[in-house]
Amino acid sequence: MPFPRDRHDDPQQAALRRTLHRRGFLGVAAGASATALLGTGAAVPAYAAPANLGRHPHHRPVLPPGRLGIQLYTLRDQTLSLGFARVFEELACYGYDEVEFAGYTQGSAGAITLRRIKRLLRDNGLRGIGSHVGYASADPTAYTFATALTQVLDDAEALGLPYVGTPSSPDRYGNTVDAWKRAADEFNAYGAAARARGMRFYHHNHAEEFAFATDDPRVRLYDVLLAETDPRLVFFEMDIFWAYVAQYRFSRRPDGTPAPFEPLDYVLAAPARYPLFHVKDGEHDTATQDGYRMVDVGDGDIDYRRFLSAVERRRGRRSAHWIVERDDAVDPAANPAGSLSTARRSARHLRNLRAPRG
Repeated sequence: MPFPRDRHDDPQQAALRRTLHRRGFLGVAAGASATALLGTGAAVPAYAAPANLGRHPHHRPVLPPGRLGIQLYTLRDQTLSLGFARVFEELACYGYDEVEFAGYTQGSAGAITLRRIKRLLRDNGLRGIGSHVGYASADPTAYTFATALTQVLDDAEALGLPYVGTPSSPDRYGNTVDAWKRAADEFNAYGAAARARGMRFYHHNHAEEFAFATDDPRVRLYDVLLAETDPRLVFFEMDIFWAYVAQYRFSRRPDGTPAPFEPLDYVLAAPARYPLFHVKDGEHDTATQDGYRMVDVGDGDIDYRRFLSAVERRRGRRSAHWIVERDDAVDPAANPAGSLSTARRSARHLRNLRAPRG
C-alpha cells in the first residue's frame, strides 16, 4: 500500500515519514497523534490488547524464566559499602538472573578487575547482560563511545556482555531533526563496531527523547532516532517509567495542539528492536513536573502485568530482558527502606505477577 503524501509536506518531512513507514513505526502514536506528528491525512488507531491476552489455563507467570535483571546503579551505595561480591550474593538470593552495569567500579570498595567481576557473576549464578556508557564528552580522555570506542567494546567483550549501550540523549549536536540524524549516524557506526565483536549496541531513553524538534515541532525526536538508525545495528532499551513521564509531559506540542502517544505501541510496532527494558514504577503526582514519583516496582500506577504480557506475547519465544531500576533508591528521603529493599521487593512483585484472567 503506498504511503500517503500530504500536500503540505516539505521534502524533509516527507522523507522522514517514508522512512518511518518503511521501518514499521507509522501508527506508533495513539489516536490522532500520528496524524499530528507527521501531517498525514488518516488517523491511526491506538493499540488495543488482544481479547484473549493472558487467558492461559494454568494462569502462568508473566515474567519469562531467566530474564529478571537489575541495573546496578540502583544499588550504587551498596557496591560502595559492601563491594560487588556481597551485592551479587544478595541479588542471587532475591532471584535475579542478570545484572546491567553502569560503570565497572561504581565506587566499589577496593580495586577490582573485569576478570574478578566476571568470576563473581559466575559464582553467584548471574549473567552480565549489558552496560551503560556515556555517548560523548568534551574531554578527549573520557570513557565514552565517541572518545574511547575500542576500550568500551574491549571491556564489554571481556565481561561477555551481549549488549553494550548508552543512556545519554542523542542531543550531542542539538535538538533539530538534522542534529538527531547526525547522532543516528554515529549510533549506526557504534552498532556496526559492536556487531563486529558479537555484541549489540542499544540506547536507553529518558523522557526528553520524546520531546519535539526545535526546528519542526511536528516531529517527535524519538521518531527521528528510530527512523534513522539501522534496525540491524541499533537496538533500544525502553525505560518504561520515563516513557510514561514523557507521555505526561509531551502529549502536546509546544503550540498546545494534542500529540498523544502510547509507549507500549512503540514496542509492539517493532518488538525485535526492544530486547531490553527498564522496569521502574511511578505513582501519579501531578504536583511534580514529571507527573510521577518513583517508587518500588509494584507500589506504583504503571500496569506491569499488562505491559509485560503484551510484549511477551508479541515477542513469542524470544523473551525480552526485564531490568529493575530505581534512580533514587539510595536517597533516604525518597526511599527510607534502602536500595536492597527496593531490589528485593521489586523482584518479588515481578516474579509473582500472573497473566490476567479473561
